Amino acid sequence: MAHLTSGVGVRVRVPASSANIGPGFDSVGLALALHDESEIRLEGDRIRVEVEGEGAGVLPEDHEHLILRALSGTWSHLGVRPPAGLTVRSRNRIPQGRGLGSSAAAIVTGVVAAQALAVLGAEEQDRAPGEEVEVDRNLARDLASEMEGHPDNASASVLGGMTLSWAAEEAGSWCTTRLAVHRSVEATVLVPSAALATSTARAVLPELVPHVDAARNAARAALLVEAVTRRPELLLPATRDWLHQEARRTAFPASMALVDRLRAGGCAAVISGAGPSVLVLGPPEQTTLVRRLVEDAGGSGDWAVLQPGLAASGVAVRVSGPPFA
Repeated sequence: MAHLTSGVGVRVRVPASSANIGPGFDSVGLALALHDESEIRLEGDRIRVEVEGEGAGVLPEDHEHLILRALSGTWSHLGVRPPAGLTVRSRNRIPQGRGLGSSAAAIVTGVVAAQALAVLGAEEQDRAPGEEVEVDRNLARDLASEMEGHPDNASASVLGGMTLSWAAEEAGSWCTTRLAVHRSVEATVLVPSAALATSTARAVLPELVPHVDAARNAARAALLVEAVTRRPELLLPATRDWLHQEARRTAFPASMALVDRLRAGGCAAVISGAGPSVLVLGPPEQTTLVRRLVEDAGGSGDWAVLQPGLAASGVAVRVSGPPFA
């Protein structure tokens, strides 16, 4: 069994993600330029977790933390003996429980950090602080998707950009292609003050859907690829969904009411991931209209309007320098 080297550390930067994207349920993800940053160092003889920013004082600070669970699972997969002690320090900017991939980001962080620390442990020479460590991104996507239960968030956070993922013939592995997003397509994210657990949102989904709805969704999912890559004027019809949003309406009624209002106003609005945030795709100048529609709905104080930009690149991992101050 391979060993890790005490005293080494890595820093991981991972983008947020919006998933499902209308008809692209459990398949289409979009990386957003809103990042969590973590340092994982092999040191001492116990586990320490420190969280700043989003989730501070709420997220577990023991083995139940998602980064630690992902580290452990990845080392087990790689046949690496886990260390006696390590420290995880995270600075989180991705809102928790808002449908922006915070869980997937934590899992990706752990999977990538575990790979990088194994690579550094196998090398004979030390690397310079700040040097990037190459990891197997396909393995990172597969392991993170398996832990997450679906590939859309994890694929976007690993690879960046807009991703389309599907299950490979081999169980436990996935295939992903990146879509060349049209230059005029930007993302506006409306984040509510209230959170929603993904498990709660998924629990209300029906086991079966009518054949006619499946056919409708298949057509719109295909249209979504055309709209995002070549014909953004088709984004409104391309983001229509019959599989998951209506079934979840009772889980986030305010979000669905806002989606209805935005779409009636001509904006390609969808629920982001499992909600309750709302994602709007369109040209940058559309933001003025989006803000006005939110204000007209009488809930402007309940929604934070973000324009984080798209993250063209995915997770990055580098050799750590001195510990965070």
